[in-house]
Amino acid sequence: MKTLLKGILALFLLLLVVVIAYIGYVFLSYQRLPEKLDLEVKHTTQEPLTTKQEYKIMSYNIGYGAYPADYSFFMDGGSYSRAYDKATVEQNMAGIIATTKAVNPDIALFQEVDEKGDRSFHVNEVKQLTDSANLPGYSSVYAQNYDSAYLFYPVTDPIGKAKSGIVTAVKGKISQSTRYSLPIDTDFNKFFDLDRAISVSEIPVSKGKTLTLINLHLSAFTKNRQVRKDQLDLLFEQMSTAYEAGHYVIVGGDYNHDMLGNSPKVFGTQTEPFNWTHPFPEQDLPAHFQVAKGNLAASKIPSVRRNNEAYVKGESFVSIVDGFLVSDNVAVSEVAVVDQNFANSDHNPITMSFQLKE
Repeated sequence: MKTLLKGILALFLLLLVVVIAYIGYVFLSYQRLPEKLDLEVKHTTQEPLTTKQEYKIMSYNIGYGAYPADYSFFMDGGSYSRAYDKATVEQNMAGIIATTKAVNPDIALFQEVDEKGDRSFHVNEVKQLTDSANLPGYSSVYAQNYDSAYLFYPVTDPIGKAKSGIVTAVKGKISQSTRYSLPIDTDFNKFFDLDRAISVSEIPVSKGKTLTLINLHLSAFTKNRQVRKDQLDLLFEQMSTAYEAGHYVIVGGDYNHDMLGNSPKVFGTQTEPFNWTHPFPEQDLPAHFQVAKGNLAASKIPSVRRNNEAYVKGESFVSIVDGFLVSDNVAVSEVAVVDQNFANSDHNPITMSFQLKE
């Protein structure tokens, strides 16, 4: 009996040591990038934009290539943390690239793009989206969000390590681009809702003008409303600074807010919001800015689905959390979600046609 008890105690102590060592590894390996970081731009064209032409911009959260329509994610109440397999990731990436080619945007903003990740079976999605062989004619820039430690949750199928971020691609010159760290939780939650940033790129326009283009992916699962407010405050400050400098300003990406403000009514879904569906605080926008909504409510095509279960059209929870903010010197003619039925991501791409005013 004593031998059995000693054995149980030894096993318990060993497990305790392993848990403490793992927690120490996670904390010691965690570090944030600098608050402000210049980004490397990959140029394929030097042509400036012009006020004489209408352009199309697309924003697409690709869900690290792991989300076909029948996929469910554990942090949203579903079953999986990683993609089914490498073939699924490659198939989704091929679909995402094909969709981008079909839309043929002048500007493409991608979020949740893995450079390297266990969850995406180490498919380099950044390389695929910035490779001129896949998407020719674009200048591009990649901004890392996070490079996480090996995350051993869920225990039965750990999500593992991931190096991931956002990609901006422009059929024009990107004169410079800067990464700005966003405020995040400072407690243990920072290991669950990982690091965030925005990329701010300057695009030359004819007659010496500039388009400031901001790509973002705001926090999804944090319950800390102050963090959400602080992220938007930093964004709004960047927008105002650029506008006051005389620039055109477009912000695109995944806001993890209800961009219509009344998506439950539009889509006939539950009224109690999840952490990522609180109404976007349109009333707090800086002067000279608006949410580009167009006919999104009338079209009733969602940009995101909940990942608690496989997608079923007309039954699954859906909303619009992706979209664009524009300054008043940008004329918007159309905003539309491209209905892909969530074939390759838990998001559908959203587009906006616009012209830069004289």
